[in-house]
Amino acid sequence: MKHFLLSSFLLCCSVIGLAQVNFSDNFDTYTVGSPLGPQSPTWTTWSGTQGGGDDLNVSNSDAHSGTNSLYFTSTATTGGPSDIILPLSGPHNKGTFVYTHWMKVGTGKKAYFNFQGTNTNGGTYAMNYTFGTNGTLQIDDATKPTLSATYPQNTWFEFKLQANLNTNDWELFIAGVSQGKFQNSTFQIASIDYFASDNTNSFWIDDVSFDYTAYTLPATNGAMAIVGIDNGIVTQNRTPSITIRNLGVNTITSFDISLNANGTLTNQSVTGVNIVSGASYALNLTSPVTLIAGLNTFTASIKNVNGSLTDGDANDDSKTITFTPIVAGSDKLVIGEEATGTWCQWCPRGAVALRNMDAKYNGFFQGIAVHNGDPMTVPSYDSGIGTKITGYPSGLTDRLPKIDPSAFETDFLTRVILTPVAKIKNGANYNSGNGQLDVSLTTTFKANASGNYRVLCVLIEDSVKGTGSGYNQANAYAGGGNGVMGGFESLPGSVPAALMTYDHVARAISPNFFGIPNAYPASVTTGSSYAHNFYFNVSTWNKNRMHIIGMIIAPDGKIENASSSTIDQAVANGFVLGLEDEASSPNILSIYPNPSEDMTTLLINLQNAEDAIISICDINGKTIMQSKQHLTNGSNTIPVSLKGLAIGNYYVSALIAKKVYTLQITKK
Repeated sequence: MKHFLLSSFLLCCSVIGLAQVNFSDNFDTYTVGSPLGPQSPTWTTWSGTQGGGDDLNVSNSDAHSGTNSLYFTSTATTGGPSDIILPLSGPHNKGTFVYTHWMKVGTGKKAYFNFQGTNTNGGTYAMNYTFGTNGTLQIDDATKPTLSATYPQNTWFEFKLQANLNTNDWELFIAGVSQGKFQNSTFQIASIDYFASDNTNSFWIDDVSFDYTAYTLPATNGAMAIVGIDNGIVTQNRTPSITIRNLGVNTITSFDISLNANGTLTNQSVTGVNIVSGASYALNLTSPVTLIAGLNTFTASIKNVNGSLTDGDANDDSKTITFTPIVAGSDKLVIGEEATGTWCQWCPRGAVALRNMDAKYNGFFQGIAVHNGDPMTVPSYDSGIGTKITGYPSGLTDRLPKIDPSAFETDFLTRVILTPVAKIKNGANYNSGNGQLDVSLTTTFKANASGNYRVLCVLIEDSVKGTGSGYNQANAYAGGGNGVMGGFESLPGSVPAALMTYDHVARAISPNFFGIPNAYPASVTTGSSYAHNFYFNVSTWNKNRMHIIGMIIAPDGKIENASSSTIDQAVANGFVLGLEDEASSPNILSIYPNPSEDMTTLLINLQNAEDAIISICDINGKTIMQSKQHLTNGSNTIPVSLKGLAIGNYYVSALIAKKVYTLQITKK
């Protein structure tokens, strides 16, 4: 019989007492087909009712040892109803903890369980363990991911956690192999919750065990609990945070912190605090550190607690974390487009996501808020992004498939590491008298490329405020019932315009969401440069809060690369006259009649004889017709047939002497 629960016992010594709890269960003594709770003195359910609707029948469909196990599956998209709790005789926030179970996840299926931080279910989610359909495991502490790993599907494997709760050091083992160490922002654990989180879950649990050894406090002991630093991109600056714990009996009133960051040592003294026994204290260090390529190593130590050179336990005085920052692709800027609206009660999630991405990845990520159905709407941008999304809020990262805006970072990390084929430099002329802004986007190719690359320009404005009900923000996060959301949980369900400031607001786009088709020659070589000009009037907006964003759209529809600058930065770069967009191309190119039913005429005025490639593209940039023409100096007339084309808008472009001139035409 392997089902047993050993009672706690106490071993005393002069300094530290060791209270230990052991538990093990393989389910073989239970009746198959009957609920687990009424048969066990330990297991319970989320509701606390053994044998109730959220209990689970013991299964013999598969097992690691013996014949019985727990099998979790669901037919509901929201998971359940079985929701099984294993109390850990806690909560525990000091000492050591080892947890083991064997599990099997079906091929292409998922699994889920979590650690609760208190004995009140749902009070604190200490850690979530999500096993994906592709054999990946993601651990998060309910605020951010802490560790990623892989696991074998459709076979039994041992899952093991080892934790020093004093120093908040956790290590995960899969099939006996360490998957890495991590920290947990919640210092204590009280139970494990097993739950089939949706209808793709299918997993077995068997041979569950844990061992907990308690810790007796010495008189004075400061422990290092968290060394916090956001991973990021090489060359970024990060400010570390430190959390220490009072694992002694005496109150801590002062201490010193030392941080060795990649070989650079800094010290910081903390005085005038009052950290009682068992409490924690967090602080941001005053000196930022620069992330370097390769393995980064940070060791933080606490010393001179209450002015003493030693404390009661030196084993928890230091903590080391290591990580490898991301190496971004040369000149790469990732674009995050958020579909939003003031009428959309869930859209504050997108605004907070863009704000967080700005703070964490400034210079590598540029957010754009594309409004719908409110006074900040740009119709052509709104209709364009509408072809890529199915609801609000939605996000596009470099025009990958649509996501929830809260997932911007996940897609960003897959894009920022890519080296683009081209880079963009923004230039501008600005007339302060009338607000006229002339923009040049100079594209320099870093590699040979071919295909229908397109280019477009966007203007955005930050700190936008307005009056009237159209600027009131609907807010589903009011009251906190739907979780913390960047301060929106403290605001009303309809946030008055006077309390709202909107950032990343798209103000203009040229020529449209899809860009100028065939903006470059069909084949370009490394080092070749091309300039495109765009023309705006910004007199109704705050020029000092605006950014110019250029985008190159690859033949597959993704954003190959982008640029972002303030207007002043672009003016300092200088305006480059180059390839013309539709706003200025009438000097060279005109077409009549427009709109037209079947036939129209393209008029091209040249000073010198040139060869030209004439193209007709649909609104998505797909080439429909193309021909080569020899043009003379002066006026050239070229008949263009629209027969067979569907009613709608198209682009007519002429590639002449390495310049592309483009006009829009409407088939009626």
